[in-house]
Parts: sequence; C-alpha cells; structure tokens
Amino acid sequence: MERQGALAGLRILDLTRVLAGPFCTMMYADMGAEVIKVEQPGTGDDTRQMGPFKNGESAYFMNLNRNKKGVTLNLKNPKGKALFLDLVKKAD
Repeated sequence: MERQGALAGLRILDLTRVLAGPFCTMMYADMGAEVIKVEQPGTGDDTRQMGPFKNGESAYFMNLNRNKKGVTLNLKNPKGKALFLDLVKKAD
C-alpha cells in the first residue's frame, strides 16, 4: 500500500520510548512518512506494559505507535548492529 500525505516518501527511524518521541514520530507517520520503530529484544518499549489493555495489547502503546512499522534489534550483537546501520543508510 502506497503511503499518502505531506510526508509520503520519507523514511524515519524511531528509537524513542515512552511519550515525547513516540508522539512526535506518530505525527510523522500520520502525515504519511514511513516510520520504523526499533525496539530492544525482550522488553521492547516500556509502554507495552502500560494499561489499559485491549486483547492483551497496551492501548497506550498501540495509539502512540499507530501507522508505524516495527523491528526488534539487539544493538549489542554484531548482526543486530549491522542491520541497524543498514536501516540508517536507507533512512532520511
């Protein structure tokens, strides 16, 4: 599906957590940018644990991360770091 909006065609990496950063990147995604949220393995974003929950998922997390793609990368692992650097090269 082709993204639409004022920021369509932009690719943004989101390494933010909790509120301010995810809120800003949510607005980019809402305006058409391709936003890729990068989370740490095991726990992911802290807001995954915040209620209220709908069908076992945090409504708070789902709201702040709508319209985003997501990936889990271990940046302490050489393969994870290499994948991250590849994403950086392809991001705006």
